[in-house]
Amino acid sequence: MPEYSPTILDHFQHPRNLGDLEGADAVAEVENPACGDRTRLAVRITDGRIVAARFRTEGCPAAIAASSITTELITGRTLEEAALLRDADVADALGGLPRNKLHCSVLAEDVIRAVIQEYRARGDGA
Repeated sequence: MPEYSPTILDHFQHPRNLGDLEGADAVAEVENPACGDRTRLAVRITDGRIVAARFRTEGCPAAIAASSITTELITGRTLEEAALLRDADVADALGGLPRNKLHCSVLAEDVIRAVIQEYRARGDGA
């Protein structure tokens, strides 16, 4: 088993914002075809700011932890601020990821971009 940071273990064992989001303004799902990890992110947006985020992830502990911390990283940010988050920001917030698990932070970046794109495509926020 890879060596995980205490933050990864905490977010895996006690995920934040796990589940569905009633009244979500946008929902997106992405999958890493190489490993099969899949994550779905739902957000509620008020005045251009993400006020709530929930996730569901199928994958390894690092993928679940990355999704959990992603909801914390984006909540309270504007869409523009959230769009600037990168996989390295997610990995840093987790206290680092083992090299063979860096794809988990990429999945998090991809789902952030996808949910913002979905929201904008609906015409709710340009």
